[in-house]
Order: sequence, then C-alpha cells, then structure tokens
Amino acid sequence: MAESFLMEVCVDSVESAVNAERGGAGRLELCSSLLEGGYPHNPNQVVKQYVKIPVYVMIRPRGGDFLYSDQEVEVMRKDIELMKSHGADGLVLGALTEDGRVDAELCMELLAAARPLPITFHRAFDMVHDPAVALETLVSLGFQRVLTSGCDSSALEGLPLIKRIIDQVFVYLLIYFITGGGITERNLQRILEGSGAQEFHCSARSSKDSSMKFRNTCVTMGAAFSAPEYGLKVADVSKVRTLNAIARNTL
Repeated sequence: MAESFLMEVCVDSVESAVNAERGGAGRLELCSSLLEGGYPHNPNQVVKQYVKIPVYVMIRPRGGDFLYSDQEVEVMRKDIELMKSHGADGLVLGALTEDGRVDAELCMELLAAARPLPITFHRAFDMVHDPAVALETLVSLGFQRVLTSGCDSSALEGLPLIKRIIDQVFVYLLIYFITGGGITERNLQRILEGSGAQEFHCSARSSKDSSMKFRNTCVTMGAAFSAPEYGLKVADVSKVRTLNAIARNTL
C-alpha cells in the first residue's frame, strides 16, 4: 500500500482548476472536450495564474484513435512548443501504430521536443494490443507516468490488469501508474486497495446550470451526444474533498 496517494483532477476550465485545487487535488490535467477523452487546451497561462499545483496539459490533435497523420504530428509539435512557452509543468500525450503498438519512433520525437518536462502516456495505453509489451516500450522511452483504466471501460472493471501491470512495473521502479476511468466515491477505495496504484485520476464534476436568461433551445453547438447548451460540468470542491478523504483513509 502506498504511503500516500496523489489525486490528479482532469479539468477543462479555470473554474474547475480552482475548485480542484481547493478540494485538495495534487495535480491538474488540463484539456478540453472531455466527452471525447480530452483535447489540448490553450488557457494554460490563465490557469497557472490561479493555481499553485502542477498543471499537465493534454497534447492530442483530435478525438478518435491514436494513429496520427503527418499533419496531425505537426500540430502536436506546435502544441508542445506552445504549452512549454506558456509554463506547463508537464504534458500528457501518446501515439500508436496501426497494429496497436506504441509508436516508439513518434513518441521518442515528441519526448525530445517536450524536454525537460515530465510526460504522461495517456489512455492510448488502453487501446494497445499487448499491455505488457507496451509497458516495456514506455519504460525504455522514458515516460514518467501511464494513465490507464486497465484496458477496460472503467478502472474498476480493469482492476485485474492494472494490478498485473503495476506488479510488472515494480521490476523497473522507473514509472508511476495513474489509475483512471470512471472513478467515483463509491469505488475509489476498492480500486486503490486492489491496484497498488500511487496516483489516481478523476474529473469529480457536477452539473451547473447556465446563468443565461435568454435561451434558444432549438439550436445546439455540437453533435447529438454533446452536453446541453445551458448546462455546465465543473469540478466540484466537495466531491474532490470526498475523494481525497477516501484516499487518506485507505492508507
């Protein structure tokens, strides 16, 4: 069992960033479009003005798979350069080959561009063909962290694999695993006790009604599965505090 747990909260706004820190988060993952797993997010400079905890920024040119074209790789390079100049404390990225392996060549290039920032390999890990082989590749490349739900729909369902790969990583002692995906107050203790992970990742969000008084309910700005136009999702201070308390009591 870990001596302490670090909670990383995924946020997509300055308000959520502030709430997450107030609730006790130890690190932020800053991105947008959480419905599609997160895109890069540009307000890093503003967020950094309002929080003191580390801010890791997502580097991902689009939603969908993790097989990228030359043009998309160029976007990633530019985003890395921009986020470094804006004071990001770390970056979150990843890429796969068409047969489900870690794209070692591309990842090596992106890691070089990101130096000296610490890098997390994001949940592209959950889409690999062979997690054990992928882990060996990530260790050899020099990633500091891996975010995973155990290659399943949630961290709870992926718990057996998370435990196996964390046992594997203890051989290396060079990389941290961040358990994430569907973490709530109801399952966090079981996930922490069953996985051996030292860090966990959540959004801890609640719905918040828009302050708009005039509302055109005939129009939506996105696809049918998009969030309601007049409903906001923001990190909830009380939820973050509750998750933090559960983690402390799990020690």
